[in-house]
Amino acid sequence: MSILTKIFDKNKRILNRYKKIVEKINALEEQIEKLSDEQLKLKTDEFKKRLKDGETLDDILVEAFAVVRETAKRVLKMRHFDVQLMGGLALHEGNVAEMKTGEGKTLVATLPVYLNALTGKGVHLATHNDYLAKRDAQWMGPIYEFLGLSVGFIQAGMENEERKRAYQCDVTYGTANEFGFDYLRDNLVYDLNDKVQRGHHYAIVDEADSILIDEARTPLIISGPSDTPSHLYTKFASIARKLRRDEDFTLDEKSKAVILTDDGISRLEKMLGIENLYDPKNIHFLFHTLNALKALHYFKRDKDYIIQDGEVIIVDEFTGRLMHGRRYSEGLHQAIEAKEGVKVKEESLTYATITFQNYFRMYEKLAGMTGTAKTEEDEFKQIYNCEVVVIPTNKPVIRKDKNDLIYKTQKEKWNAVINEIKERFKKGQPMLVGTTSIETSELLSHMLKKENIPHNVLNAKYHEKEAEIIAQAGQKGMITIATNMAGRGTDIKLGEGVVELGGLYVIGTERHESRRIDNQLIGRSGRQGDPGESRFFLSFEDDLLRLFGGDKLKNIMNTLKIEDGQPIEHGILSKIIRDAQKRVEGIHFSIRKRLFELDSIMDYQRASIYSHRDWILGRDDYDEHLKEIFEDVVDRLVESSINEEELVDKEDLSKKLLAFGVVEKIDYANIEECKDKVFKILWDKYHSKKDEFGEEFQKIAKFIMLRIIDERWRKHLEAIEHLKEAVSLRAYGQKDPAMEFKKESYILFEELINTIYDDTVSYLLRIIKVDTSKEEEETKKKINQLNFVHNDGSVINRAEKRKEKKKTHKRIRVKR
Repeated sequence: MSILTKIFDKNKRILNRYKKIVEKINALEEQIEKLSDEQLKLKTDEFKKRLKDGETLDDILVEAFAVVRETAKRVLKMRHFDVQLMGGLALHEGNVAEMKTGEGKTLVATLPVYLNALTGKGVHLATHNDYLAKRDAQWMGPIYEFLGLSVGFIQAGMENEERKRAYQCDVTYGTANEFGFDYLRDNLVYDLNDKVQRGHHYAIVDEADSILIDEARTPLIISGPSDTPSHLYTKFASIARKLRRDEDFTLDEKSKAVILTDDGISRLEKMLGIENLYDPKNIHFLFHTLNALKALHYFKRDKDYIIQDGEVIIVDEFTGRLMHGRRYSEGLHQAIEAKEGVKVKEESLTYATITFQNYFRMYEKLAGMTGTAKTEEDEFKQIYNCEVVVIPTNKPVIRKDKNDLIYKTQKEKWNAVINEIKERFKKGQPMLVGTTSIETSELLSHMLKKENIPHNVLNAKYHEKEAEIIAQAGQKGMITIATNMAGRGTDIKLGEGVVELGGLYVIGTERHESRRIDNQLIGRSGRQGDPGESRFFLSFEDDLLRLFGGDKLKNIMNTLKIEDGQPIEHGILSKIIRDAQKRVEGIHFSIRKRLFELDSIMDYQRASIYSHRDWILGRDDYDEHLKEIFEDVVDRLVESSINEEELVDKEDLSKKLLAFGVVEKIDYANIEECKDKVFKILWDKYHSKKDEFGEEFQKIAKFIMLRIIDERWRKHLEAIEHLKEAVSLRAYGQKDPAMEFKKESYILFEELINTIYDDTVSYLLRIIKVDTSKEEEETKKKINQLNFVHNDGSVINRAEKRKEKKKTHKRIRVKR
């Protein structure tokens, strides 16, 4: 097997290739060291000239990496290790580099960022929060600036001009959120000069597993207020409490679904005073009921969200951090607000939306770095076309990861955790105790207080003290209870005498659904060759074991006749638990993949609309384009009025023309003659309007076309969301939801284009002289006031890189 592993181990082959390149970089070190600062700086101009003369980035890679390493030594007093050079190679090739916590990913990124920025097309580095974006830009910025490249960073709340300047830089740091929102904002502008981004050339995503996998289903949404009355949510929160579990409805905890029973449907109809809950006019009652039941039974306070200053704030299940400004979509957030009795904020209408999946697939080259990616290798490959390359650590990992201890009940488990903490506390060994929720972290804290054991709690409620708490976590005698938020972007340094005690001891109190989150927690210990230890304490009452592995484990427990309070520990049991985690990961992946299939279809539509919008923004004369629109409208108008004799119903057509402000009677029954006549009437009327308005008409036409596209696209997005819900039920009728969605979304898109064209002609022919500048300012103001929130909702994915149309637009089209 070891021989076969060596032959077929793809990762090893990649690393062997990287080692040869690293040897070449190292061979240059002495030569580069002899260069003066001025000579080193001139290397950037030399590289740019070589690229201009036909060399590729790969041709100059070895020398460029050597230059960056030498610059880092001079300006930051930091030298890239060989394994960091390997990480840089993986990132340059568009891979996801898995590098363990503490291996210096921030410094690694400077190598491919500098190299790819030499093209002049701009490089984006996406981080998880504003603090890291600013910190990394300022920390690593001196390297780029020394070498003559400009560096900028994006922060929430920045004005457009500041953003534009940051994007004009060679290197731009920012959060994934801000990059995505800026793309959406750019597709709502009414002037090309208001756009801030300048393309999508190369991006590196920090904490790639979190952003590209965990948040892949959560679209960035630009929204405005809806008119759904807030009292409806309160009403259905009250109804949900009256419905009886297992009698009126059942819960499928694995898929987090709510299913109404026949008795429940009848009871609900009586409560609402309606005859048929599934009548189309009553469908919103069903929607509100299911949301209220989900809010009541699946969303738990201090686990999924907290109440802060009278608001429901979401807690990120993967990082444990508060997600200020984010709201669950499709009325779910309002249902939770009603359940908790806080003020129900108005629901939102979607104006533009894109997911991280969708956004980052737009880049010509995408790379990522994280401490944990191998478990999601298939998804990175299938969705982003990125290989996962596992980079070895600079020093060997000597941490001891012990088998899980499994108890019958949670009470027994918590007693064992407390006893373990007490024993280690006597030695003075520092401990990091990981929990999966705020509620659990506070429960454990309460238990430790009873035992008079001093400790710190790090969860979303105390996040402002995070840096301070983490800085102390490796000191002798320190106990830190933390949710998942302690797993990312922080550095736990060991205090004096801790190495002799065995290093940092990590205790896990529950296995997470994702193995990656567990690996992140374990990875806080044993960094850079330090000693360390980890162990998980579990019980059969933990959610993961109860839902996915409980029966098999319980049978083992009963067969062995384990006494109360006694744990079982064996490698085979840890394997069963890992298998349970794999099953959950598989379920989540299949959900993401299914949504990916649906939304790749939507992505073509968005690309068509946005490229058409850009085309309008970039022109001053629209006559040729409008002529095509008028012809399209006339063809459909006349053909919709053809009678059984294959002649035009003149009376019907005349009625339809009233919508375009045309009162003339149509005399022609012949189809082609009729089309010519109707087109001439409309086109002549268009030119008379154009003459009436003079030079400002083109500006008005542009404004009208953009307004119509934006409003109709918003309504289309609403219709698509309803369609997604509808097709998911068709699987019960032995129909493929993806194919059903593909067919029906195409029909909806065709209807959208028809409506855009009809509205454009109607508005242009019926327009009267007004001061459009004021209306345009109001529209810009309205756009600026829209909510930019990252919602939990359905996924929209990108299919492939598209080229913008350069020629005059014919009818907007999208793939079937």
